[in-house]
Amino acid sequence: MPTHPSPGRDYINTQPLSKAFILHHALIFPQENKDKNDEAAEYSSHFVTNNEAGGYELGLPFLPACLPSAPSRARHFPRAGRSAASRRGSAAALRWRPRGSGSSSGGGSGRRGGCAAPNRRRAPVPWGRAAAGGWPEAATAEGAVTAQRGAPPRGPRPAPPGMWRWVRQQLGFDPPHQSDTRTIYIANRFPQHGHYVPQKFADNRIISSKYTVWNFVPKNLFEQFRRVANFYFLIIFLVQLMIDTPTSPITSGLPLFFVITVTAIKQGYEDWLRHKADNEVNGAPVYVVRSGGLVKTRSKNIRVGDIVRVAKDETFPVDLVLLSSDRVDGSCHVTTASLDGETNLKTHVAVPETAVLQSVANLDKLVAVIECQQPEADLYRFVGRITISQQIEEIVRPLGPESLLLRGARLKNTKEIFGVAVYTGMETKMALNYKSKSQKRSAVEKSMNSFLIIYLIILLFEAILSTILKYAWQAEEKWDEPWYNGKTEHERNSSKILRFISDFLAFLVLYNFIIPISLYVTVEMQKFLGSFFIGWDLDLYHEETNQRAQVNTSDLNEELGQVEYVFTDKTGTLTENEMQFRECSINGIKYQEVNGKLTPEGFSEDSPDGNMHSLMKEEELFLKAVCLCHTVQINADQTDGADGPWHANGIASPLEYYASSPDEKALVEAASRVGVVFTGTSGDSMEVKSLGKPERYKLLHVLEFDPNRRRMSVIVESPSGEKLLFTKGAESSILPRSKSGEIDKTRVHVDEFALKGLRTLCVAYRRFTPEEYQEICKRLHEARTALQQREERLADVFNFIERDLELLGATGVEDKLQEKVQETIEALRLAGIKVWVLTGDKHETAVSVSLSCGHFHRTMNILELVQHKSDSTCAEQLRQLAKRIKEDHVIQHGLVVDGTSLSLALREHEKLFMEVCKNCSAVLCCRMAPLQKAKVVRLLKTSPEKPITLAIGDGANDVSMIQEAHVGIGIMGKEGRQAVRNSDYAIARFKFLSKLLFVHGHFYYIRIATLVQYFFYKNVCFITPQFLYQFFCLFSQQTLYDSVYLTLYNICFTSLPVLIYSLFEQHVHPHVLQSKPVLYRDISKNAHLGYKPFLYWTILGFFHAFIFFYGSYLLMGEDTSLLGNGQMFGNWTFGTLVFTVMVITVTMKMALETHFWTWINHFVTWGSIVFYFIFSLFYGGIIWPFLHTQDMYFVFVQLLSSGSAWFAIILIVVACLFLDVVKKVLYRHLQPTSTEKAQMYSNRVALSDEFIALQPLSRARNQLSKIRWKKIRVQSAQHVTLLKASTEGRTIGNC
Repeated sequence: MPTHPSPGRDYINTQPLSKAFILHHALIFPQENKDKNDEAAEYSSHFVTNNEAGGYELGLPFLPACLPSAPSRARHFPRAGRSAASRRGSAAALRWRPRGSGSSSGGGSGRRGGCAAPNRRRAPVPWGRAAAGGWPEAATAEGAVTAQRGAPPRGPRPAPPGMWRWVRQQLGFDPPHQSDTRTIYIANRFPQHGHYVPQKFADNRIISSKYTVWNFVPKNLFEQFRRVANFYFLIIFLVQLMIDTPTSPITSGLPLFFVITVTAIKQGYEDWLRHKADNEVNGAPVYVVRSGGLVKTRSKNIRVGDIVRVAKDETFPVDLVLLSSDRVDGSCHVTTASLDGETNLKTHVAVPETAVLQSVANLDKLVAVIECQQPEADLYRFVGRITISQQIEEIVRPLGPESLLLRGARLKNTKEIFGVAVYTGMETKMALNYKSKSQKRSAVEKSMNSFLIIYLIILLFEAILSTILKYAWQAEEKWDEPWYNGKTEHERNSSKILRFISDFLAFLVLYNFIIPISLYVTVEMQKFLGSFFIGWDLDLYHEETNQRAQVNTSDLNEELGQVEYVFTDKTGTLTENEMQFRECSINGIKYQEVNGKLTPEGFSEDSPDGNMHSLMKEEELFLKAVCLCHTVQINADQTDGADGPWHANGIASPLEYYASSPDEKALVEAASRVGVVFTGTSGDSMEVKSLGKPERYKLLHVLEFDPNRRRMSVIVESPSGEKLLFTKGAESSILPRSKSGEIDKTRVHVDEFALKGLRTLCVAYRRFTPEEYQEICKRLHEARTALQQREERLADVFNFIERDLELLGATGVEDKLQEKVQETIEALRLAGIKVWVLTGDKHETAVSVSLSCGHFHRTMNILELVQHKSDSTCAEQLRQLAKRIKEDHVIQHGLVVDGTSLSLALREHEKLFMEVCKNCSAVLCCRMAPLQKAKVVRLLKTSPEKPITLAIGDGANDVSMIQEAHVGIGIMGKEGRQAVRNSDYAIARFKFLSKLLFVHGHFYYIRIATLVQYFFYKNVCFITPQFLYQFFCLFSQQTLYDSVYLTLYNICFTSLPVLIYSLFEQHVHPHVLQSKPVLYRDISKNAHLGYKPFLYWTILGFFHAFIFFYGSYLLMGEDTSLLGNGQMFGNWTFGTLVFTVMVITVTMKMALETHFWTWINHFVTWGSIVFYFIFSLFYGGIIWPFLHTQDMYFVFVQLLSSGSAWFAIILIVVACLFLDVVKKVLYRHLQPTSTEKAQMYSNRVALSDEFIALQPLSRARNQLSKIRWKKIRVQSAQHVTLLKASTEGRTIGNC
């Protein structure tokens, strides 16, 4: 009989109401309905039989949504009598599990091999055809229910509490229930009956784009008008359209249109690139098994359930469950470098029943169903099971991460594989990891929003004041209705309130340019273009790995100049993550490796006892444990050791190992050097050579490593048939579980290794009796086949297995410090940045590394908060530490905290803990879990001082910390690319952090701080004369400037100088900034964007605006003629004079702020002024036919024809800028800041080779021409390489 689906509510809810009620009734009373509707009764039996994946959520309005236990079911169904047949074995009985339960008990296999028969079950039999039985009831501890099908219980029909919900679902008010699992029919062989409705799955198209052709305009406009400034200008534009305002709607509409258009073009272009990349991926050719043969199609056409063939070195187009490979054991090797950056080979295995199906013809006959969890983003988690139909039996096998091949991974060392698609398109794990991180906002952006609110208040104040003064002025009859401007009858009878509102809005429109609309788009362009300089910086390029700095977000450039706390990982960040075996402890004796031999401590190489030709039993067992307990792979291209070259001592030549953990690789390589060589795997066996003697161990189970257990284990069968467990892990997770062995001596040796800065691991083993092993197999199978809470069940089983261990020894592996780590940490300290090291290593190791890298000084008073088990002792220790810090406030303190004590301190003593930490120069947190790292960062981040935090790390355990900090930096290390993918910036080495902060961060902050304040300054200069002019025109809302000038002021006349300044400005030389970290303190705590600098720029804007207006007014006077023919100036000429002075002054002000001049700065600064004059001459000198009115005709030409006007322009500009120059000169000589001193120092720096090498190429060429006596080495006629100490590989072409 064919296997039927389990659609639950999804099926019944798609039926017509009449049919749905029959089906519901049939499910509850199948025997009663047999005569009425055999089809519904038969379907109901199959429905209940096979619906195991969803935990028996029947989807009935008459039944509860889930059946958690037997007692809860008994409340709904009276219990019927049970026959003896209903208690028989599972071969004839139906297993019915409530949601959350696992598979039925029975034998099964782990990762490889098996210890008992798989769970087999008979094909289902419909109700009414079996012997009498009873209703299902509890049969196992896990809540599984065994029932023999027979007559269902009789009793009163339950009330239908879910009826209204069901009706609402039919009407579309309630979304239908989505199961926690999905059912996939391999090769899309769906049940052949009319009731089955296939589940809907996503297609295999990858969509990384944000817009489509149809939704681009509305969606982009909606996103842009969510910004306050854009929305504000839209409102102003609509007001100008609705009421009679003094300025044309074009004055607001055109700048708004310009900003919206530029942003839309930028975002549209970026999205077009994404569309292009998507089409390339979706159109890639793939091979799918269909109709008994291989069919070539496009990637986007793959459906869930398709069998896909992937060849060697190809990437997987979907998430696949491995069915078979070209190897007999069904294994294959993949690399996930594109997903997590790990280049090691990972082994994946198929279940034994499908591994033998290595041809297309055999796979086409496969009848199987996969039940698995719904898609989730976790790359390393997969829970499912496969049910394979073989004649009348069904075999159930568990599926885990070792069976799942992820989209984006690449097949290696395997000719081809076949897999079934389980997740497609945007439901693949790779696509689910596309999720953007939570948006981080910089301190500058927050300040900018605050300034906008202040300027909005100023705008409202000016508009309200002008409106009030207008009506106060018009209180007199002669001003209310002068003889030359009489009111109409409509104006006399209109409401005063409406007139007041209309006038207020008109003034609002008149002054609205005080809010800089183009500020946002300029800041966006500055951040986007400025971010390229980080990637282009050769000093941040790592030649050995060919990696350059990477910018993942440009929104936080200026935040790099505000960092107050640095949280760093240790392994792979401060260290190289290149492990070298140094020492080990075996059976309480310390050993060192000397010339490929294990030598006990105290013995020299030449001593008779030290030159051992064989290994003792304990040593050999220890080394075998190291060789067997790992996930190391061997390069498949290498030949087996038995056929390869041999050394004189009988040991095979070194093999090339691949490992995800550098520790494992170092240990396996060390074991091979001293005589115990891991030579690879063959099927489910691991091969080892001990002093040339081959041994084969059958790998039964792998208990994978996880951060909570901090250990991994393997269960193997020795050549003698003995079942052994080998375990290795942190000493905190191994020693407490050991009951025998030299525990005390090993603990002492582990502490000694840690004091030397070595990474330590403990190794133990356990022997199993046959009965113990059978119990373990049973528990493992139950946990691994559970669809719900699999991780928790596995953790419990692993803890049950990994106990009563016999300790073998410990290892000590050295991890070298990265280059210039000590200098970088010292520079950060000089810059006023506190460094916290957060690591998972043990206390002694972490302290030793902190001392060696300069995080702790030898003269520093080290305080400890470790090994506390209760709140009271932790609180008492914190009080003592706080008291000690106050007493010894002269010397520096360093604090060491471990994970358990930290949890206690943060629980109820957070304030006291923070007080102690802030008074310490350096803090070291050891034994930290990933979430604890993030919690510490959040603690500092949300403290009352609100410091800017930076987190830097290289591994997956650092991701939470990186995402929590204001700025997250990933190290391109050896622990994968998870940290890089989730970071804001990525660098290759820790030493690059100093250049990133002290140079790039400093420049970005100074540039954008000046940019923001200059924008507000020039808009105050722009609109204040308009406000002052109202006092001279009876507040009639007459505009001072022509509408074209209003429109183009921010777009054309004053935009480019400040943009170029914000891209190229270097107020201090980069070499000086990096060599003097103390300069970083001058910009900390948002010093240049505080309220004092903001107030200075605002007052300066008002001051300059008053000089513009009253200077021009005093010059023109009441009846003064400035033209030779005696003709008077009009209001447009006056306004143009003010505008001309203003454009020149604000441009020259930007020039005064510029320290680093390039030809581009000169071009845009002087070019902006020249462009204004040329534009004004053409605009006012020609009659343009498309303009309705041309108030400015010949006005500018007439203005420039007056020598007095030229004199006024020069005089007013000098008057405005003279005070600025005087202020700068006095402050630089009387109260110079550290930065200003550095500027004077950098001007006197000798033009050394290294100094020139740090310059842009254009400047370097000029300086080279001035110092021809300098020693330079000519490499060729076209290139000159500078001889310098630190900057290498930088060339100057065509010097």
